[in-house]
Amino acid sequence: MTPSGLRTKQLPLVVNLLIAVVALVVSAAVVLGTGFGGWVLVVVVAGILYLIGLSIVAGRVEGRRAATNRVWQALIYTACVLAVLPLASVVWTLVSKGANRLDGNFFGTSMNNIGARDPMGGAYHAIIGTLEQVGLATLMAVPLGVLGAIYLVEYGRGRFALTVRFFVDVMTGIPSIVAGLFVLAFWVLIVSPWFNDGNPRFSGFAASLALTVLMLPTIVRSTEEMLRLVPGPLREGAYALGVPQWKTILRIVLPTALPGIVTGVMLSVARAAGETAPVLLVAGGAAAINFNPFDGNQSSLALYTYSQAGDASRFAPDRAWTAALTLVAIVLILTIAAKLLARRNRLS
Repeated sequence: MTPSGLRTKQLPLVVNLLIAVVALVVSAAVVLGTGFGGWVLVVVVAGILYLIGLSIVAGRVEGRRAATNRVWQALIYTACVLAVLPLASVVWTLVSKGANRLDGNFFGTSMNNIGARDPMGGAYHAIIGTLEQVGLATLMAVPLGVLGAIYLVEYGRGRFALTVRFFVDVMTGIPSIVAGLFVLAFWVLIVSPWFNDGNPRFSGFAASLALTVLMLPTIVRSTEEMLRLVPGPLREGAYALGVPQWKTILRIVLPTALPGIVTGVMLSVARAAGETAPVLLVAGGAAAINFNPFDGNQSSLALYTYSQAGDASRFAPDRAWTAALTLVAIVLILTIAAKLLARRNRLS
């Protein structure tokens, strides 16, 4: 058989585009002509007609198996586009509406002494609160979560390890307000009076404790899965050379799993940065700047966005959108920096 005989007929791209155009025209004529629906229904019906037409034409040109492959390929591409559209819509909305207050006043001032008719006022106090609260929560949650995952993968055996894993799974779905109520009942109402002459005191550190409770399960589970993906021969080779287990974990296992661990940590950081209920319950919120997370009320960007979105002032929605855009930008910058750092320190 000659090489040309091995080649099968392929559906030209022009024919594929022609099927799509005909499906769209027929759908628009039927839906809009009957007044049954709008452009959303036109697109849906056009997609169905396109798949039917593609299956028929490709079946005649390329064969039944190739036609089935093309239909499923079109479905996969459609699902990808549908998954990306909401994300693109969110990004476009944030950028278009959040750009109205991207100025020095927004990033350099707080809401202290800002009235309902004052167009000024910024989120400097909320930015400081978010960075301090999430930073403290990360310092507490990352070592505990990574060490817990190391125990479960490298050392944990028996009922105790199963119990720990079970409670980690349960904590993964805990509502944020439950974590806030726990810290409110334990830290704010019981522990903080010891340091404040018997008076309960809100603080940014209390919010960090609540965020730590929310971050721990995500870090433990993601780190556990990444450690399990490390090939066993890497450990066995180190043991064969006489390397202790702790040093094998520190110098071989962790660097190999570092990119995945960083991804899990950044997912937990993103969740913590966007939480509102714990900060509202145990930090109280504040309009003035407070650099001390251990004393006094403190705000955050998530809480600032929530309060401005419900404010009656006509200038508040612009502040809310800009604060939301700032929060997303902070998480994006931290994620990129962490990814670059993990890539540089990855075991080669």
